[in-house]
Amino acid sequence: MDLRQLEYVVAVADQRTFTRAARSVHVSQPSLSHGIRTLEGELGVELFARVGRTVAPTSAGLQVIDAARRVLREMADLSAVAASAALLDSGTLDLVVLPTLAVDPVASLIGRFRVEHPGIVIHVHEPEEAAGVEQSVRSGRAELGLTDLASRSEGLTQILLFRQEIVAVSPPGTVLADEALTPRQLAAMPLIVTPVGTSLRRLLDRSLARDHLKPNIAVEINYREAIIPLVLAGAGTSLLPQRMAEDAIARGAVVQRLRPALTRRIGLLHRSTRLSPAADAMVRLAQVMSATPQGGNTA
Repeated sequence: MDLRQLEYVVAVADQRTFTRAARSVHVSQPSLSHGIRTLEGELGVELFARVGRTVAPTSAGLQVIDAARRVLREMADLSAVAASAALLDSGTLDLVVLPTLAVDPVASLIGRFRVEHPGIVIHVHEPEEAAGVEQSVRSGRAELGLTDLASRSEGLTQILLFRQEIVAVSPPGTVLADEALTPRQLAAMPLIVTPVGTSLRRLLDRSLARDHLKPNIAVEINYREAIIPLVLAGAGTSLLPQRMAEDAIARGAVVQRLRPALTRRIGLLHRSTRLSPAADAMVRLAQVMSATPQGGNTA
């Protein structure tokens, strides 16, 4: 077994076909296939099964893939530390981010980090739903996750950064009966929502369920970048973080706070192991920024 074989395994897991995997690691497909078969022979298990035109990990393969990611990350960290004497002159950092946090606070966080550590390359991954952040961190695909800390994550370390207020954003011209919306008023409005399982949808459903209410869904959409245009076009009201709502306000949307206030706990997740120098620096910077008025929302 060697590191190259582990790279092949991770590439196939990510790309789902041997052809794309070979291209991603810059080898021929026969070479990659031979490497996978050799590793399967050494381990005595089948790692991948063919599913139509793609391949999928077997149950044993999933465990090997997770272990391979950890080994490759640790080797990359070791190489980076040795090469730069832990001065953060070089290296990579994989960060998985909840989609609604990609603008705030991620943009400012990455911008400042890059100013301080220009030699570090940052890879930002975006999951389909909140649970994907935790899964990416557990599997080793990402070293840090920035997410809604809605519940405890067994075996992972959580670092609370700030509390983010969620507001209702309505189409231009909406007449406000009150300064703040009650759950009953919100439930009566046509709503633009993200799918079940996403962070903001979970907050909405739980908020209404406390009063035995259900959302009046007008549009359900997974494309977050389309939500504000839909609101501005008059399709309905949506719940968004305060910072995201500011762009809609500038374009004529009407924003209301909720009563009681709706907030979510935003923080970092990482495995309970030693962080790489780059990840450690990112954690420390996030904590510093969240302690300042510009660093994050509070409610």
